[in-house]
Amino acid sequence: MSPRLLPESPTFESTAEEAVWTALRDQLPDDAVLLANVALTDRKGDCEADLAVLWPDVGIVTIEVKGGHITRDPDGSWVQVGRNGHRKKTDPVYQAHRSHYALSGFILGHTSLTQLRMTHLVAFPYTHVDNDFAAPGCPRWRVIDQLDVETDAAGKVASALRDIEGAAAPSRHHIDAIVDALTRRPGGQRELLSVIAENDDAVEHLTAKQSALLRALHDAPRLLVRGGAGTGKSYLALEQARRLSREGQRVALVCYSHGLASFVKRRVAGFPERDRPAYVGTFHHLGVQWGAKPYAGADQQYWNDELPVEMLGLAAHLTDAERFDAIVVDEAQDFADSWWPALLGGLRDRESGRLSIFLDEGQRVFGRQGVPPGQLTPVSLDENLRNTKQIAQTFGSLAHEQMKYGGLDGPPVQLIPCATDEALSTADDAVLALLEAGWPPESVALITTGSRHPVQLERVAARGTAGYWDSFWDTDDAFYGHVLGFKGLERPAIVLAVNGFRDEARARELLYVGMSRARDLLVVCADPDDLRRWAGNGVMQRLGL
Repeated sequence: MSPRLLPESPTFESTAEEAVWTALRDQLPDDAVLLANVALTDRKGDCEADLAVLWPDVGIVTIEVKGGHITRDPDGSWVQVGRNGHRKKTDPVYQAHRSHYALSGFILGHTSLTQLRMTHLVAFPYTHVDNDFAAPGCPRWRVIDQLDVETDAAGKVASALRDIEGAAAPSRHHIDAIVDALTRRPGGQRELLSVIAENDDAVEHLTAKQSALLRALHDAPRLLVRGGAGTGKSYLALEQARRLSREGQRVALVCYSHGLASFVKRRVAGFPERDRPAYVGTFHHLGVQWGAKPYAGADQQYWNDELPVEMLGLAAHLTDAERFDAIVVDEAQDFADSWWPALLGGLRDRESGRLSIFLDEGQRVFGRQGVPPGQLTPVSLDENLRNTKQIAQTFGSLAHEQMKYGGLDGPPVQLIPCATDEALSTADDAVLALLEAGWPPESVALITTGSRHPVQLERVAARGTAGYWDSFWDTDDAFYGHVLGFKGLERPAIVLAVNGFRDEARARELLYVGMSRARDLLVVCADPDDLRRWAGNGVMQRLGL
């Protein structure tokens, strides 16, 4: 019997490709899969693997085939000499390497498989290569030459793969999953972009339907809206601020984090002028706007304790024109008890002025246990609309309350096992694989749970805090952030580097926030034993462990 062939009768551009394909067809076992002309996409565009072998319990290899006589010039460049003596510069190693990482990225982006044993080879079916041959990036074992093709090309593939350490050989189930993904995959980067755009619209439509709640509760001056991650709280907070502004009220839309404030300002900038709140930003910057003057090197105690007291005094001297008819607070679980009096001091009517508060008890990652003030009309949101069902179900056991899963279907959440102190480098590789697979850089973010990524530190140092958050909208690279700063934000694809925690007592909350930032694809880089200790068995069961 022969291996499974995809396609069964391929058309080849050269007799060299057909020669290698025929040899492998005749030599591979029947549980292997042999593919020809595998179309792939990476950041540079479309590329192709001449051949690929998917071999259960052995590994995966891409093969770049070159006909004619292959040699190397004194300057190190590869040269292909045809039958007519024509010399052509070529680079088979680069092409093999590119198809290897494009296929690796595709597997990472479209299945739940990670760190499978994989490599790339070059095949020269009409060239004899000496046993002591070596070239940069191309030792002798990476070459299938004329004698290898005639005698044991499959053995060369098996030998190259079995020498790889630190990666698991794919099972037959793994191979079936990869083949299934390849045969039903989007047709390249353009279609991937279309899928992302379509998901954008679908999630926006699902979330917008919840705005009916605001119409129903229009006459309730003070609202407390609770909901888990992905239930549309931030959308509703923004919509509430827009609706009240359109009615002619002077509105403040307030949050704690710089990242969320930057995101909301961008959204508000696209509103018609009459729909824009009078103030959009952080609680602490509101104090600065009122006249507080933070001193150089102000520590956390100043921001958490001293500034709110100063703000309360400043609020007493605000003019009527400076005060607000309504205040909308998003991610209100970040607020301390001492902040509320200062905030309410900015209302024209402190007792009955409108107050709309949106929070998720499960995201108290800063350890503050502030309680919103006064008598509030409670509203509960219990359906996750943002994350795919697969992502929402994975972090569901970390949520404060059980949620319904109303989002779209998507690929399984991927766990890449690694030591905790290697989570950053593993996550870097995962981001590269996604970009090579065609994910747009602006759709990908790497966020950490412990120390910040060096790229984040470099961008903050070079651009300042405001400039760093402006880079959230850059389209030339993935975004690098920390879970604490990413609250309220999202990306189609998130790579979560679980590189420890400053305070392990808050590990569950940080993991809940980090996992829930991914809309379409979530990749978790973590030590499985540590992750089980921090996240619990519910998450691990969803990850298949």
